Amino acid sequence: MTKKNIFGLVVAVLGSEMAGIVGAFFTTLSIPTWYATLIKPEWNPPAWLFGPVWTILFAMMGAAAFLIWKQGLERPDVRRALMLFIVQLAINTLWSAFFFGARNIGGALVEIGFLWLAIVATIIVFGRISRAAAWLLVPYLLWVSFAAYLNYTIWILN
Repeated sequence: MTKKNIFGLVVAVLGSEMAGIVGAFFTTLSIPTWYATLIKPEWNPPAWLFGPVWTILFAMMGAAAFLIWKQGLERPDVRRALMLFIVQLAINTLWSAFFFGARNIGGALVEIGFLWLAIVATIIVFGRISRAAAWLLVPYLLWVSFAAYLNYTIWILN
């Protein structure tokens, strides 16, 4: 791997992780206060699990974006795919703002539906350019599907 590629991979992964850091800004203060008071299902994962899972998922998202970027920004399909990726990353960050920042469980549920659709669209567009990039996003889609069901269940319980 060339120095340019290593640098590109690092930038892509760190850029994705930044979305997680912004989301954590809304999350961190609400977990011991507001979130702790919510009624949650028995199968709710422990709070400590979310940080490591999201860190891994954001790294995989960054690696996927790098694989697309590596195909060349001169290609219109690559530019469109990366713009879609950035949009879904922004939608991802907004979920934390709705759920933990605004404490709007129902609004977060609607928002996560848009996130799910954006991830599916990104996987499809990435898959036309790099199958590996598309596959790197599948665990993310699965986790967001689980998170959507958890969000729904918390909304119903509260």
